Amino acid sequence: MAPDLPASERGPTEVLLHMRLPVPSPHVIYRAVNDGAVLLNMNDEVYYGLNEVGSYIWEHLPPVLETFDELCAAMQREYPDVPDETIRTDVRTLLGDLLTNGLVSSPARMDATNEALATGESHQAASPRLG
Repeated sequence: MAPDLPASERGPTEVLLHMRLPVPSPHVIYRAVNDGAVLLNMNDEVYYGLNEVGSYIWEHLPPVLETFDELCAAMQREYPDVPDETIRTDVRTLLGDLLTNGLVSSPARMDATNEALATGESHQAASPRLG
């Protein structure tokens, strides 16, 4: 693996290992419950349930951990009997579901939003989610 190479010169697996994790959306309320957690999206007032593993993943999103690889390594330590590929697939699937439902934001989107807020500019990344 060559982490000093630009993403365009790395293979898909190497890019994924260094991928920054999405961040929890500020309009989502998280509450731990027995054997998992509940997320409330305040934008559409819809509740989402997470099992124990989903709750662990949520609790380790930034600022706790920053990359997909860090999260998968933490999961492997927490669940040593689960094959690494299963962990990676499950984490990737959950992150995709969280993004699709507007419960997390991609890091690039958050960077653009923060930059626009800091400069006082309007930016498409700061507009509400449509759909």
